[in-house]
Amino acid sequence: METAPIDRLPPPFDEVLRRHEREIMRFLVRTTRDREDALDLFQETWLRAYRAYAKLDGPEGIRPWLFRIATNLCLNRARDRARHSRVIFDSELADHADYASSNNTHDELLQLKTTVARLPRKQREAVVMRKFAGLDYDEIAAALGCSSAAARADVYQAMKKIRLAE
Repeated sequence: METAPIDRLPPPFDEVLRRHEREIMRFLVRTTRDREDALDLFQETWLRAYRAYAKLDGPEGIRPWLFRIATNLCLNRARDRARHSRVIFDSELADHADYASSNNTHDELLQLKTTVARLPRKQREAVVMRKFAGLDYDEIAAALGCSSAAARADVYQAMKKIRLAE
């Protein structure tokens, strides 16, 4: 069995956890709109990541890989809830420091949350990843399982709809 060169090995898992845990948790809270669900999905995301971590080829792509795991878990949870007539997705954008610190009124924040909640799922997830988690388009594409161009288009369409609602 061949071994990967030292510079191609992923960093230790605990380092990856420390580096990405906050942004993954914020994403899950925004996506689920429920802190308890987000905590459950957070634990499951890291459990699945830990189990599959040894199979990674190298350090590149870890961030979008984690977002892909979290996104898939959110989709699974939403699908399960839809079967029980309870779909929960998040529009908790107001807690993001950059946005909340601007001069937006409570009504404007509420309108933004409502607008984002009404976006199609892929557009909502793409815009949250881009504007609030800071992922680039290649990372969003990897997380959503689409092309970079599709990720860019989803963000563009979402932002267009958000601007129209203002």
